[in-house]
Amino acid sequence: MQSVKCVIVGDSGVGKTYLLHTYINKVFPRDYIPCFYGTYSTEVHVDNQQVSLTLWDSAGRDDYERFRQLSYNQADVIIICFSIANPTSSENVKRKWYPEVKRHCPDVPFVVVGTKSDLRDDQEVLETLKKQNQTTVTQQEGVTMANQIQAAKYLECASSNQEGLNEVIDEAVRAFLSHSVTTEKTCILM
Repeated sequence: MQSVKCVIVGDSGVGKTYLLHTYINKVFPRDYIPCFYGTYSTEVHVDNQQVSLTLWDSAGRDDYERFRQLSYNQADVIIICFSIANPTSSENVKRKWYPEVKRHCPDVPFVVVGTKSDLRDDQEVLETLKKQNQTTVTQQEGVTMANQIQAAKYLECASSNQEGLNEVIDEAVRAFLSHSVTTEKTCILM
């Protein structure tokens, strides 16, 4: 069985920990789960291949950058997350997360995930964003951004109702499997 290390990154508060916790436990947590770092292990079956998958959660805050850099070591695939309800987190994919991933793992495939898709039409979220002259991130904006940075795939999910979670993980594994056929991974620790 092939082992795959998947690192998940993105701004603080975009839902990385909830995505992983809900995927593994099949239930959305009722209480706040702070993240410093954590790993989750599971076995998945993708494209007729059984994979031993280790999911590495990371803290998105800048003051944890040194610790986060260590998680990139030997990564096989990266998931870069942003919140559909937070346009700034989407901008940070191109401004912060993509450059960081490329600096540490230049040859490792990655997928981009818009989290909290259930909030795209939430009236409270829309009103809050409207006061700031902002809107939720559209699916087309997510696709365009992912294409611009050459992500293997763009996906959306909502941990609160488990919509799209399996697809996120399956597509991350699929990105690794298709990439590993043609290249060897390289992650650089600085």
